[in-house]
Amino acid sequence: MTETEGGGPRRPRGWWRLGTPLVVLVSGALFAISAANSEGTDLRPGRYTDLASLVQSATDDYAALRTRVAEVKKQVDTLTEQVDDADVRRLREQIEDLRDPAGLEPRSGPGVTVTLSDAPEDVLVQAAEKDLDLDLLVVHQQDIQAVVNAMWAGGAEAVVIEGQRVISTTGIKCEGNAVQLQGVPYPQPYEIQAVGDPEALRAALDADPAVAAYREDADDPQLQVGWDLQVEDRIEAPAYTGLQDIGYAKPMR
Repeated sequence: MTETEGGGPRRPRGWWRLGTPLVVLVSGALFAISAANSEGTDLRPGRYTDLASLVQSATDDYAALRTRVAEVKKQVDTLTEQVDDADVRRLREQIEDLRDPAGLEPRSGPGVTVTLSDAPEDVLVQAAEKDLDLDLLVVHQQDIQAVVNAMWAGGAEAVVIEGQRVISTTGIKCEGNAVQLQGVPYPQPYEIQAVGDPEALRAALDADPAVAAYREDADDPQLQVGWDLQVEDRIEAPAYTGLQDIGYAKPMR
């Protein structure tokens, strides 16, 4: 500490008084350079400015990987066909018999389409203002799973979600504001289709308690989550073309 002329203590006079104007000048110069380089545009990449573009980017990457997988699989199949003995022929026959039940063959025919969607934007805004539970106004993985399970119970021959064939290893889970299907994020609305007897499918959907609870929320003026069911004369269910490896956990010893 130093003393004033009157003898009282005072704070030491550091060189910050000179440094502050210098920092201001440098910051101003940087702002000017940034503005000149941007030419009035955002210097940051625009692809991540909203959820929809992020989801679309991830979906495009996944589509490219699926194409690559299909190419490699074709090469493997070509090499496999060059191996021919009694055991190989027997295994091939077993594989062919299981391809259709496993979802590896396309299916088509009459069926139903169910579309689930979040509540309208104005309802979401009003709910936020009233401090209501916003989780009740959006579609969750359990809602999609309930519809799919009801379709299977109704005798569905094939089920498709967002164009992807559902098989025994299909995973559905929430990821932020989107739902992931087999590792790929999709924004709402979610379209679920089933090939089968339309009347049996509708009856199974009506009888399922989890689906009934969701439909009650759809009818609630404060919630209004989306529900739509359409009977279709023909639905095309493509064959599953993704990875077929099964991951599992091992107990620790």
